[in-house]
Order: sequence, then C-alpha cells, then structure tokens
Amino acid sequence: MSDSERLIVVLGPTASGKSALAIRLAEELGGEILVCDSTQVYRHFDIGTAKVTLAERRGIPHHLVDLVEANAVFTAGEYRLRALTALEDLRLRRKLPILTAGTGLYLRALIEGLSDAPVRSEELRERLRQMAARRGSEYLHRLLKRLDPATAARIEPPDAQKVIRAIEMRVLTGKPVGEIHGAGRGALQGYNVTKIGLRPERAALYARIDARVVQMMHAGWKDEVRNLIAAGIPADAKPFQFIGYSELRRHLENQLTEHDVVAQAQRATRQYAKRQMTWFRRESGVHWLSGFGDEPQIISTAVEIARSQS
Repeated sequence: MSDSERLIVVLGPTASGKSALAIRLAEELGGEILVCDSTQVYRHFDIGTAKVTLAERRGIPHHLVDLVEANAVFTAGEYRLRALTALEDLRLRRKLPILTAGTGLYLRALIEGLSDAPVRSEELRERLRQMAARRGSEYLHRLLKRLDPATAARIEPPDAQKVIRAIEMRVLTGKPVGEIHGAGRGALQGYNVTKIGLRPERAALYARIDARVVQMMHAGWKDEVRNLIAAGIPADAKPFQFIGYSELRRHLENQLTEHDVVAQAQRATRQYAKRQMTWFRRESGVHWLSGFGDEPQIISTAVEIARSQS
C-alpha cells in the first residue's frame, strides 16, 4: 500500500520515548505526527503534559495538540473527528501519518470507532455537579461503583467529569458503559495500521519517570501553573485535574511543600504508566520492543518494521 494508505502507531506508557521514536520515524519515512493524548489537547498546559517543544520537533509537524481552551469539554468522539480530518489532510499531501498514542481510549476511538453513546443531559449533569459540590467527588465515585463497578474501577475518584459522564450513560441507557462501548462501532477504513509498542523494563521506566518530574520542575512547571492561575483559569477546569497541576496549585496556596509535590507527581505518574501498560497489553497486532524510543537499536528496529509493512 502507498504511504497515504498507511498509519504507523507508536504506543506505550508515559516517558517511554514515544515522541522521540516518532520523530525519527518521520525523518526516515517522510511522515508527520498525530498526537493521541487526552492532556495535550488543552492549550497553555504544556510542561506537565510533556508536550514536545518546537526545538525537539526538529521541523516535523505535530497535529492534534493545543486544540481547545481549559474550560472546554473534549471527548474521545471529538478526538476521532479531528483525527480523521488530520488523516485526510496528510493523505492528500501524501505524507505518512505517525500517531503517538498515550491515551488508549482515544486510540480505540480512532481505530475501532465509537459506540452510539447517549446524548448529554444537562439537567442530570447539573444535579450530579451539585451533588459533587455538596458531598465531594468521592461520593459520586461510590455512586458509580454501585451502578457500574467495572467502569468505576477504570476511573480515578477525583476525575469528576468522567465519573459524571459514566453515571449519565448508565442512568440514561440502563446499561453498563462497557456494554455501550462494545456495540455499534465503526472501524477506521482505508488504512493499513502498523502498531509499534515500547515496553521498557519497569524499574528503568520508573527511574526515568522520577527524573522527568524533577526536570519538569526545573523547566518552570511551577511558574506555568502560577501564570495559569493568574490568567483566571478556575481550579475545577479539567486540565487542573492532571497529574501535578492540582498539587502545584495547592503548593502555591501553601498547602503542600515542593518536595511533596514532586513525590506525589512521581508516584501518580508511575501508577498512570502501569495503567497504560495494562490497557495497551490488550491491543492486538503490536510489534513490542523492549526498550526506550530514543535508543539506537530500538529506532533501527522500528524503522525496519515500518518499512517491512509498506
């Protein structure tokens, strides 16, 4: 198949080197990068979401980042629509799309399609938001656990937006979210998908995660959060729920020490990486590579895999 009909997916946990590998593949194969990350769609939240800087991109265009403001509601369905538009643009320009996937749900939405989920009920959502304001997000999570235990196990209690949507879907349809997502999908058509997975040794990955959090602090993460607060972005905006951002906000309000911020962000990121790998292990047809994406042997092997699928 021609490059315009191919899609390379680089997947793996955070800090595994997906971006570095994708950039090298793009340089070798004449591609551009589509980012598949639910945190990087938000503008101005840069350092803590590990967005690739302009210098690090080395001239390779990156798509599907900085799409919406912090107060926007952004779903997997919206991501799929935007990704399909970007894919069509690359097809017309005969550029190979290389997708860096850190958010498994967004990847599944693009490749496998989405179910016919119920439309939003603002009345129900408002009742649930008021309930959360009175009793806390933990209460809503316990409610979801009674209604749909399997879905509750996949959502962190502080993520009120996801908890509310899950309860909404369960109440409106009378079905568990997993059952809804398992029906009515429309898979991506017209692309030969090659998946390359990064699976570094766990201890090495965790060490790299810990070091990256420290590096983010040195890069000005605290100042970024201070500027976001000064810009008037409210504490309940979705991006302020991302790892490190809520902790840094509390630090700037003298509720946490900087040492505690670093330790909590490191621990939460390690836990997130573990959840990512649990998700990605269920992906079919992955060419798994045991190392980091910036290692020369991993790069050369990935290039060989990508070329062999052409």
